[in-house]
Formats: sequence, C-alpha cells, structure tokens
Amino acid sequence: MSSRLSGEPEKDEEEDEEEEEEEEESVNPTEVKMSQIVMPCHSNHRQELSVGELLKWMDCSACLSAERHAGCPCVTASIDDIHFEHTISVGQVVNIKAKVNRAFNTSMEVGIEVSCEDLFSDRHWRICHAYATFVTQRTNTGKKVILKPIVPHTEKEQVEYSVAAERRRVRMVHDDIIKDLLSHGSNLRYCREFVDNAVAAEKTKVESVELVLPPHANHQVNTFGGQIMAWMVNVATISASRLCQAHPTLRTIDMFTFRGPSQVGDRLLLRAIVNNAFKNSIEVGVRAEAHQEEGPNRHINSAFMIFEVLDDHRKPCMLPRIRPEPLVSQKYIISRKQGEVPLSVPWNPRNQVYLSYNNVSALKMLAARNNWRLSSEKDKVRLYTLEQKSMLSIRVESEVDVPAHRAFCLLAEMSNRPSWDTHYQKCELIHQVDEDDFLYRVVTPSVHRGRVGSPTSGHQGEGILQDFILLACKRKPCGSGDPYVIALRSVSLPTHPPTEGYNRGEVLCAGFTILETKNNMSLVMLLISYYNQASPEVLPYISTDIAGLSSSFYHIFCSCSQYLTRNRLQSNSTVNDTAKYNHMTALRH
Repeated sequence: MSSRLSGEPEKDEEEDEEEEEEEEESVNPTEVKMSQIVMPCHSNHRQELSVGELLKWMDCSACLSAERHAGCPCVTASIDDIHFEHTISVGQVVNIKAKVNRAFNTSMEVGIEVSCEDLFSDRHWRICHAYATFVTQRTNTGKKVILKPIVPHTEKEQVEYSVAAERRRVRMVHDDIIKDLLSHGSNLRYCREFVDNAVAAEKTKVESVELVLPPHANHQVNTFGGQIMAWMVNVATISASRLCQAHPTLRTIDMFTFRGPSQVGDRLLLRAIVNNAFKNSIEVGVRAEAHQEEGPNRHINSAFMIFEVLDDHRKPCMLPRIRPEPLVSQKYIISRKQGEVPLSVPWNPRNQVYLSYNNVSALKMLAARNNWRLSSEKDKVRLYTLEQKSMLSIRVESEVDVPAHRAFCLLAEMSNRPSWDTHYQKCELIHQVDEDDFLYRVVTPSVHRGRVGSPTSGHQGEGILQDFILLACKRKPCGSGDPYVIALRSVSLPTHPPTEGYNRGEVLCAGFTILETKNNMSLVMLLISYYNQASPEVLPYISTDIAGLSSSFYHIFCSCSQYLTRNRLQSNSTVNDTAKYNHMTALRH
C-alpha cells in the first residue's frame, strides 16, 4: 500500500465525496456494499490489513454485484491496475462498494470503491478504486448468457459507462503490449559498474506450491479468484523482502488477468522474482500455474507488483541495486491520479493504447465535474471556469443547429481548424495511428500586445511562436446520452523535438464534447463544449477572457458556429476547398 499514513483525507478526496453525496439519492440496482472490521487475523506484522485479505473482499463484492445484474453465476476475468493510497489498521472498518458500470455481450465491468472508516474519530478516507471484468458462465445446455444493458441514472454513472469502453480497449491489447515490452527489453545491456555493485535477481526468486482445498473454492466449486490473488501477493512480498531485507509495503498491482479456471484438487505453483529495483521502489513479477497430479501446467494468472520500504517516519527508504534478468520491467503510463501523469509522455506504438485511454478518460472526467462556475455569457456563448487546487480549467459552450455526426466529423478534422480558430496558426498531420487516433503539430501565434491574451511573459520573447505536439483521439457515443468526444493532450516525438524559433508548449487536457439536447421549444439542438486545463503556456491566451477584459473566445466560437453551419451538408473535400475562405472570415473577428 501507499507510503502515506492512514489519516486525514486530502482536499480533492473531500471534493469527490461531496459530489458522490449529491448523487446518492439514485441507487444503482447492481450496487453491493460490504463492511468488514479489521481483526488481528486479517493483519500483517505491522498490525495493518493484509493486501491479500483486502483483495478477497474486493473480489467477493464485485462478483456479487455482477451476479445481481446477470442473474446467473459469474467468474472473474480480470482486475485492472490497483493503486493503494493508504494503509488500514486493526480495529478500523473497511467499506467496499461495487456496482456494474457497463455490460457488453457476455462480460461486464464492475467498479469497486474501497474506503476506510475510523469508528472513534468518525473519519473516512479513500483506499483504492479498481475495475474488474466478470464473464457469465454458460448454462447447463452450453448456451451463452447474453447480458441486458446497463442504464446509467446519474451523471457519474454516465461517465463511468462511457469510459468503460476505453478501458476495454486497454484490456484487449494488454497482454500483447507486455509481450512487446519484454521482447524489446531482452536486448538491453547494463554497464559494468552497475552489474558489479548489484544484487543478482536470481537471489530473489521464490517458488511455492499451494494445494487447493474446499475452503479455497467459491460457490461454483472453482478456486476463488481472490484467494489466487492473495497467494500471488504472498510470494511477491517474499521476493521483494529478499532484496531489501526488510518488510516491504505493497503500493501498486498491475492488471490481474485470469487465463483459465482452477478447481479443488489442483496444485497451484506460484513463482516470483524481482524484475528491477529503483531508488525507492521494487517491481516484482509473479506467475501462477495450476496442475493435477499428472498433466502439464496451466497458466492461470500473471501480474507485476510495486513495493516500497518505509522507515520509522513512514518515508520511503533507499533500496539496493539489482542486476535484472534479461527482461525489461514494465513501464506505467496510466496513473491513478492524473496529476502524477507527466506532461508530454513520449509516444510510441507500444504505449499508444494507454495514452489514448488517459486522453479520453481525462476529458470525460473533466466534463463530468459539477462545480463549474459561470464566468461570462454573450449571445448564448457561455464561459465557465473550474478551480482545482492550483489548476484552472475553462469550458466554453454554445448551441448550433447542425447534425451531431456532421459536427463531429468537421471538428475532428484538425487540419481545418486554422480556418476558424485564430489560436491555431498552423495544424499539420504528423501520423495517423488508426481510424480514431492522430498525431498533430500545432503552431500558435505568440501572445503579445494587440493579440489575443495578455502581454508575453518574460521567458517568451515577443514574436516567438509556440508549437505543440498533440495526440487527438475521437470517439463516437457509446450509448444514449453519451457525447461525441474529441480529446487532445501533449505527447513528445523523437522525430519532432523542440526547434529554434518556437516555444514548445504543453496541453494537459483539452478537447470537445458534442451532445444532442432539446431547447425550450423542444427542438433538438447540438450543444458543443470546449474544455481546456490551463497549463502555463495556455493560460495567457485565456486570462483576459476570464477577467472580462476581452471576448476572443466568444469570437472564436462564433467563427466555429459559422464554420459548422456553412459545411453542415458539404463533403469533406468541399470543406477543404473552402478552408481559405473560412480562415479569412475568422481573422476578421
């Protein structure tokens, strides 16, 4: 679990709890709640809840939720990455809430929220948030059970329903990405000094066998998935301990994927080894295989786990170096907290699916925040602001009378954006990743007197252009009430490093949502919303609008509306032919 001592929740956690309280009136019919008081038999040597025990409770709660929706037996297919934010002590209460976010054909995603409660101080804080995938078991006649769809009732449920499709994309290619990372890592070479001073990874190998007995089985007489995960945590902890010669704390678990069933009578063979040791953390790879008295081993599960060692003041300790096996350790792109994700993550085909997920989900989560404040309004173009700690976000929205899919196609064609947006001087396509994801280089004018925004800052010389390398991800609605999404974020490319004459900017999270709505006269209109988390490079372009000193965003949105209206029935080729005309119209504003 995390290095932070279980204590007062952070401010952002309190804000999340306030939002959840506002939506508690609508209860999801698949929701299952479990509360457990932590007893000494559940704890480790530090009198803190064992992660293995917590995983059992989480898996059980999620399974009950899945079966409540399916109306038939279900089994765990996978559990996504889990980041443990706090520890839980003996005597405290663990509260687990699980509910189905979305049902696909024969599988469903279950969201699991874990929090801790101190009975004596009446404090509550978040422990972790996980997503599990469950599949239905076939009937006695061998037929598949087709799941009924989930109908979101709250705004939060709608967001989870929508983002579930992105998480499913990640799961479907997860194994291939790990194999690719491992294959590329086999070519790594280590310097002589590093090798001489390091501990051989061979010394951290652990191999243990467990006999699956009836108490280890679930209600379907298969080995309980939570029990398998708990055994995997056990051998991984031993492996990490052999390197650091101390009691490590589990902080993060990579995705568990169950590749096959295990039954009572199986011998479960568990292997673990330290893949790599960093300054304050250790990565352990663990694998579970099952076999009967005779017959080959069956691969059941694999995972990566991150540990750290805490001193008496609960601070991470320095760790010894290790000489890894000839395999690369996994690199994490998705973080549990968006603030931990570095800007301009290097893009490559192997991490594309993770970056796309982070890009789309970040925009959907930003749009779902319910504490936006109306800053200004002019001719039905509204500018909203949202302050989160040191982060300022904006939302500009307006209604247009254009078919939703047509508006989506027009706005997703980023190369035409300079024709209506004066903040885009140039937008060139670098690479089309697939049908939905693209890489662009965007050039924006400098921020100086007489132009949009405030005077240029000291490090930005007057007349110096800014450029951005952006990953653009477009997504169609996942269901009724879900918007079209065009998400943007900065990435870095070795083929396009910062160049002289341009100030390389960063975009944290930006993009459009396009949603069909009804106005006061019950006419179907299109609500177009633009979002941007203001990084230092973006803030000068919007500061005067927020202060009410200018209305550049109003003019740009008017230009956008005119662009959409003009081309509402035209083909893309016609749009490209008229780009110059639209560009001159935009400049006149």
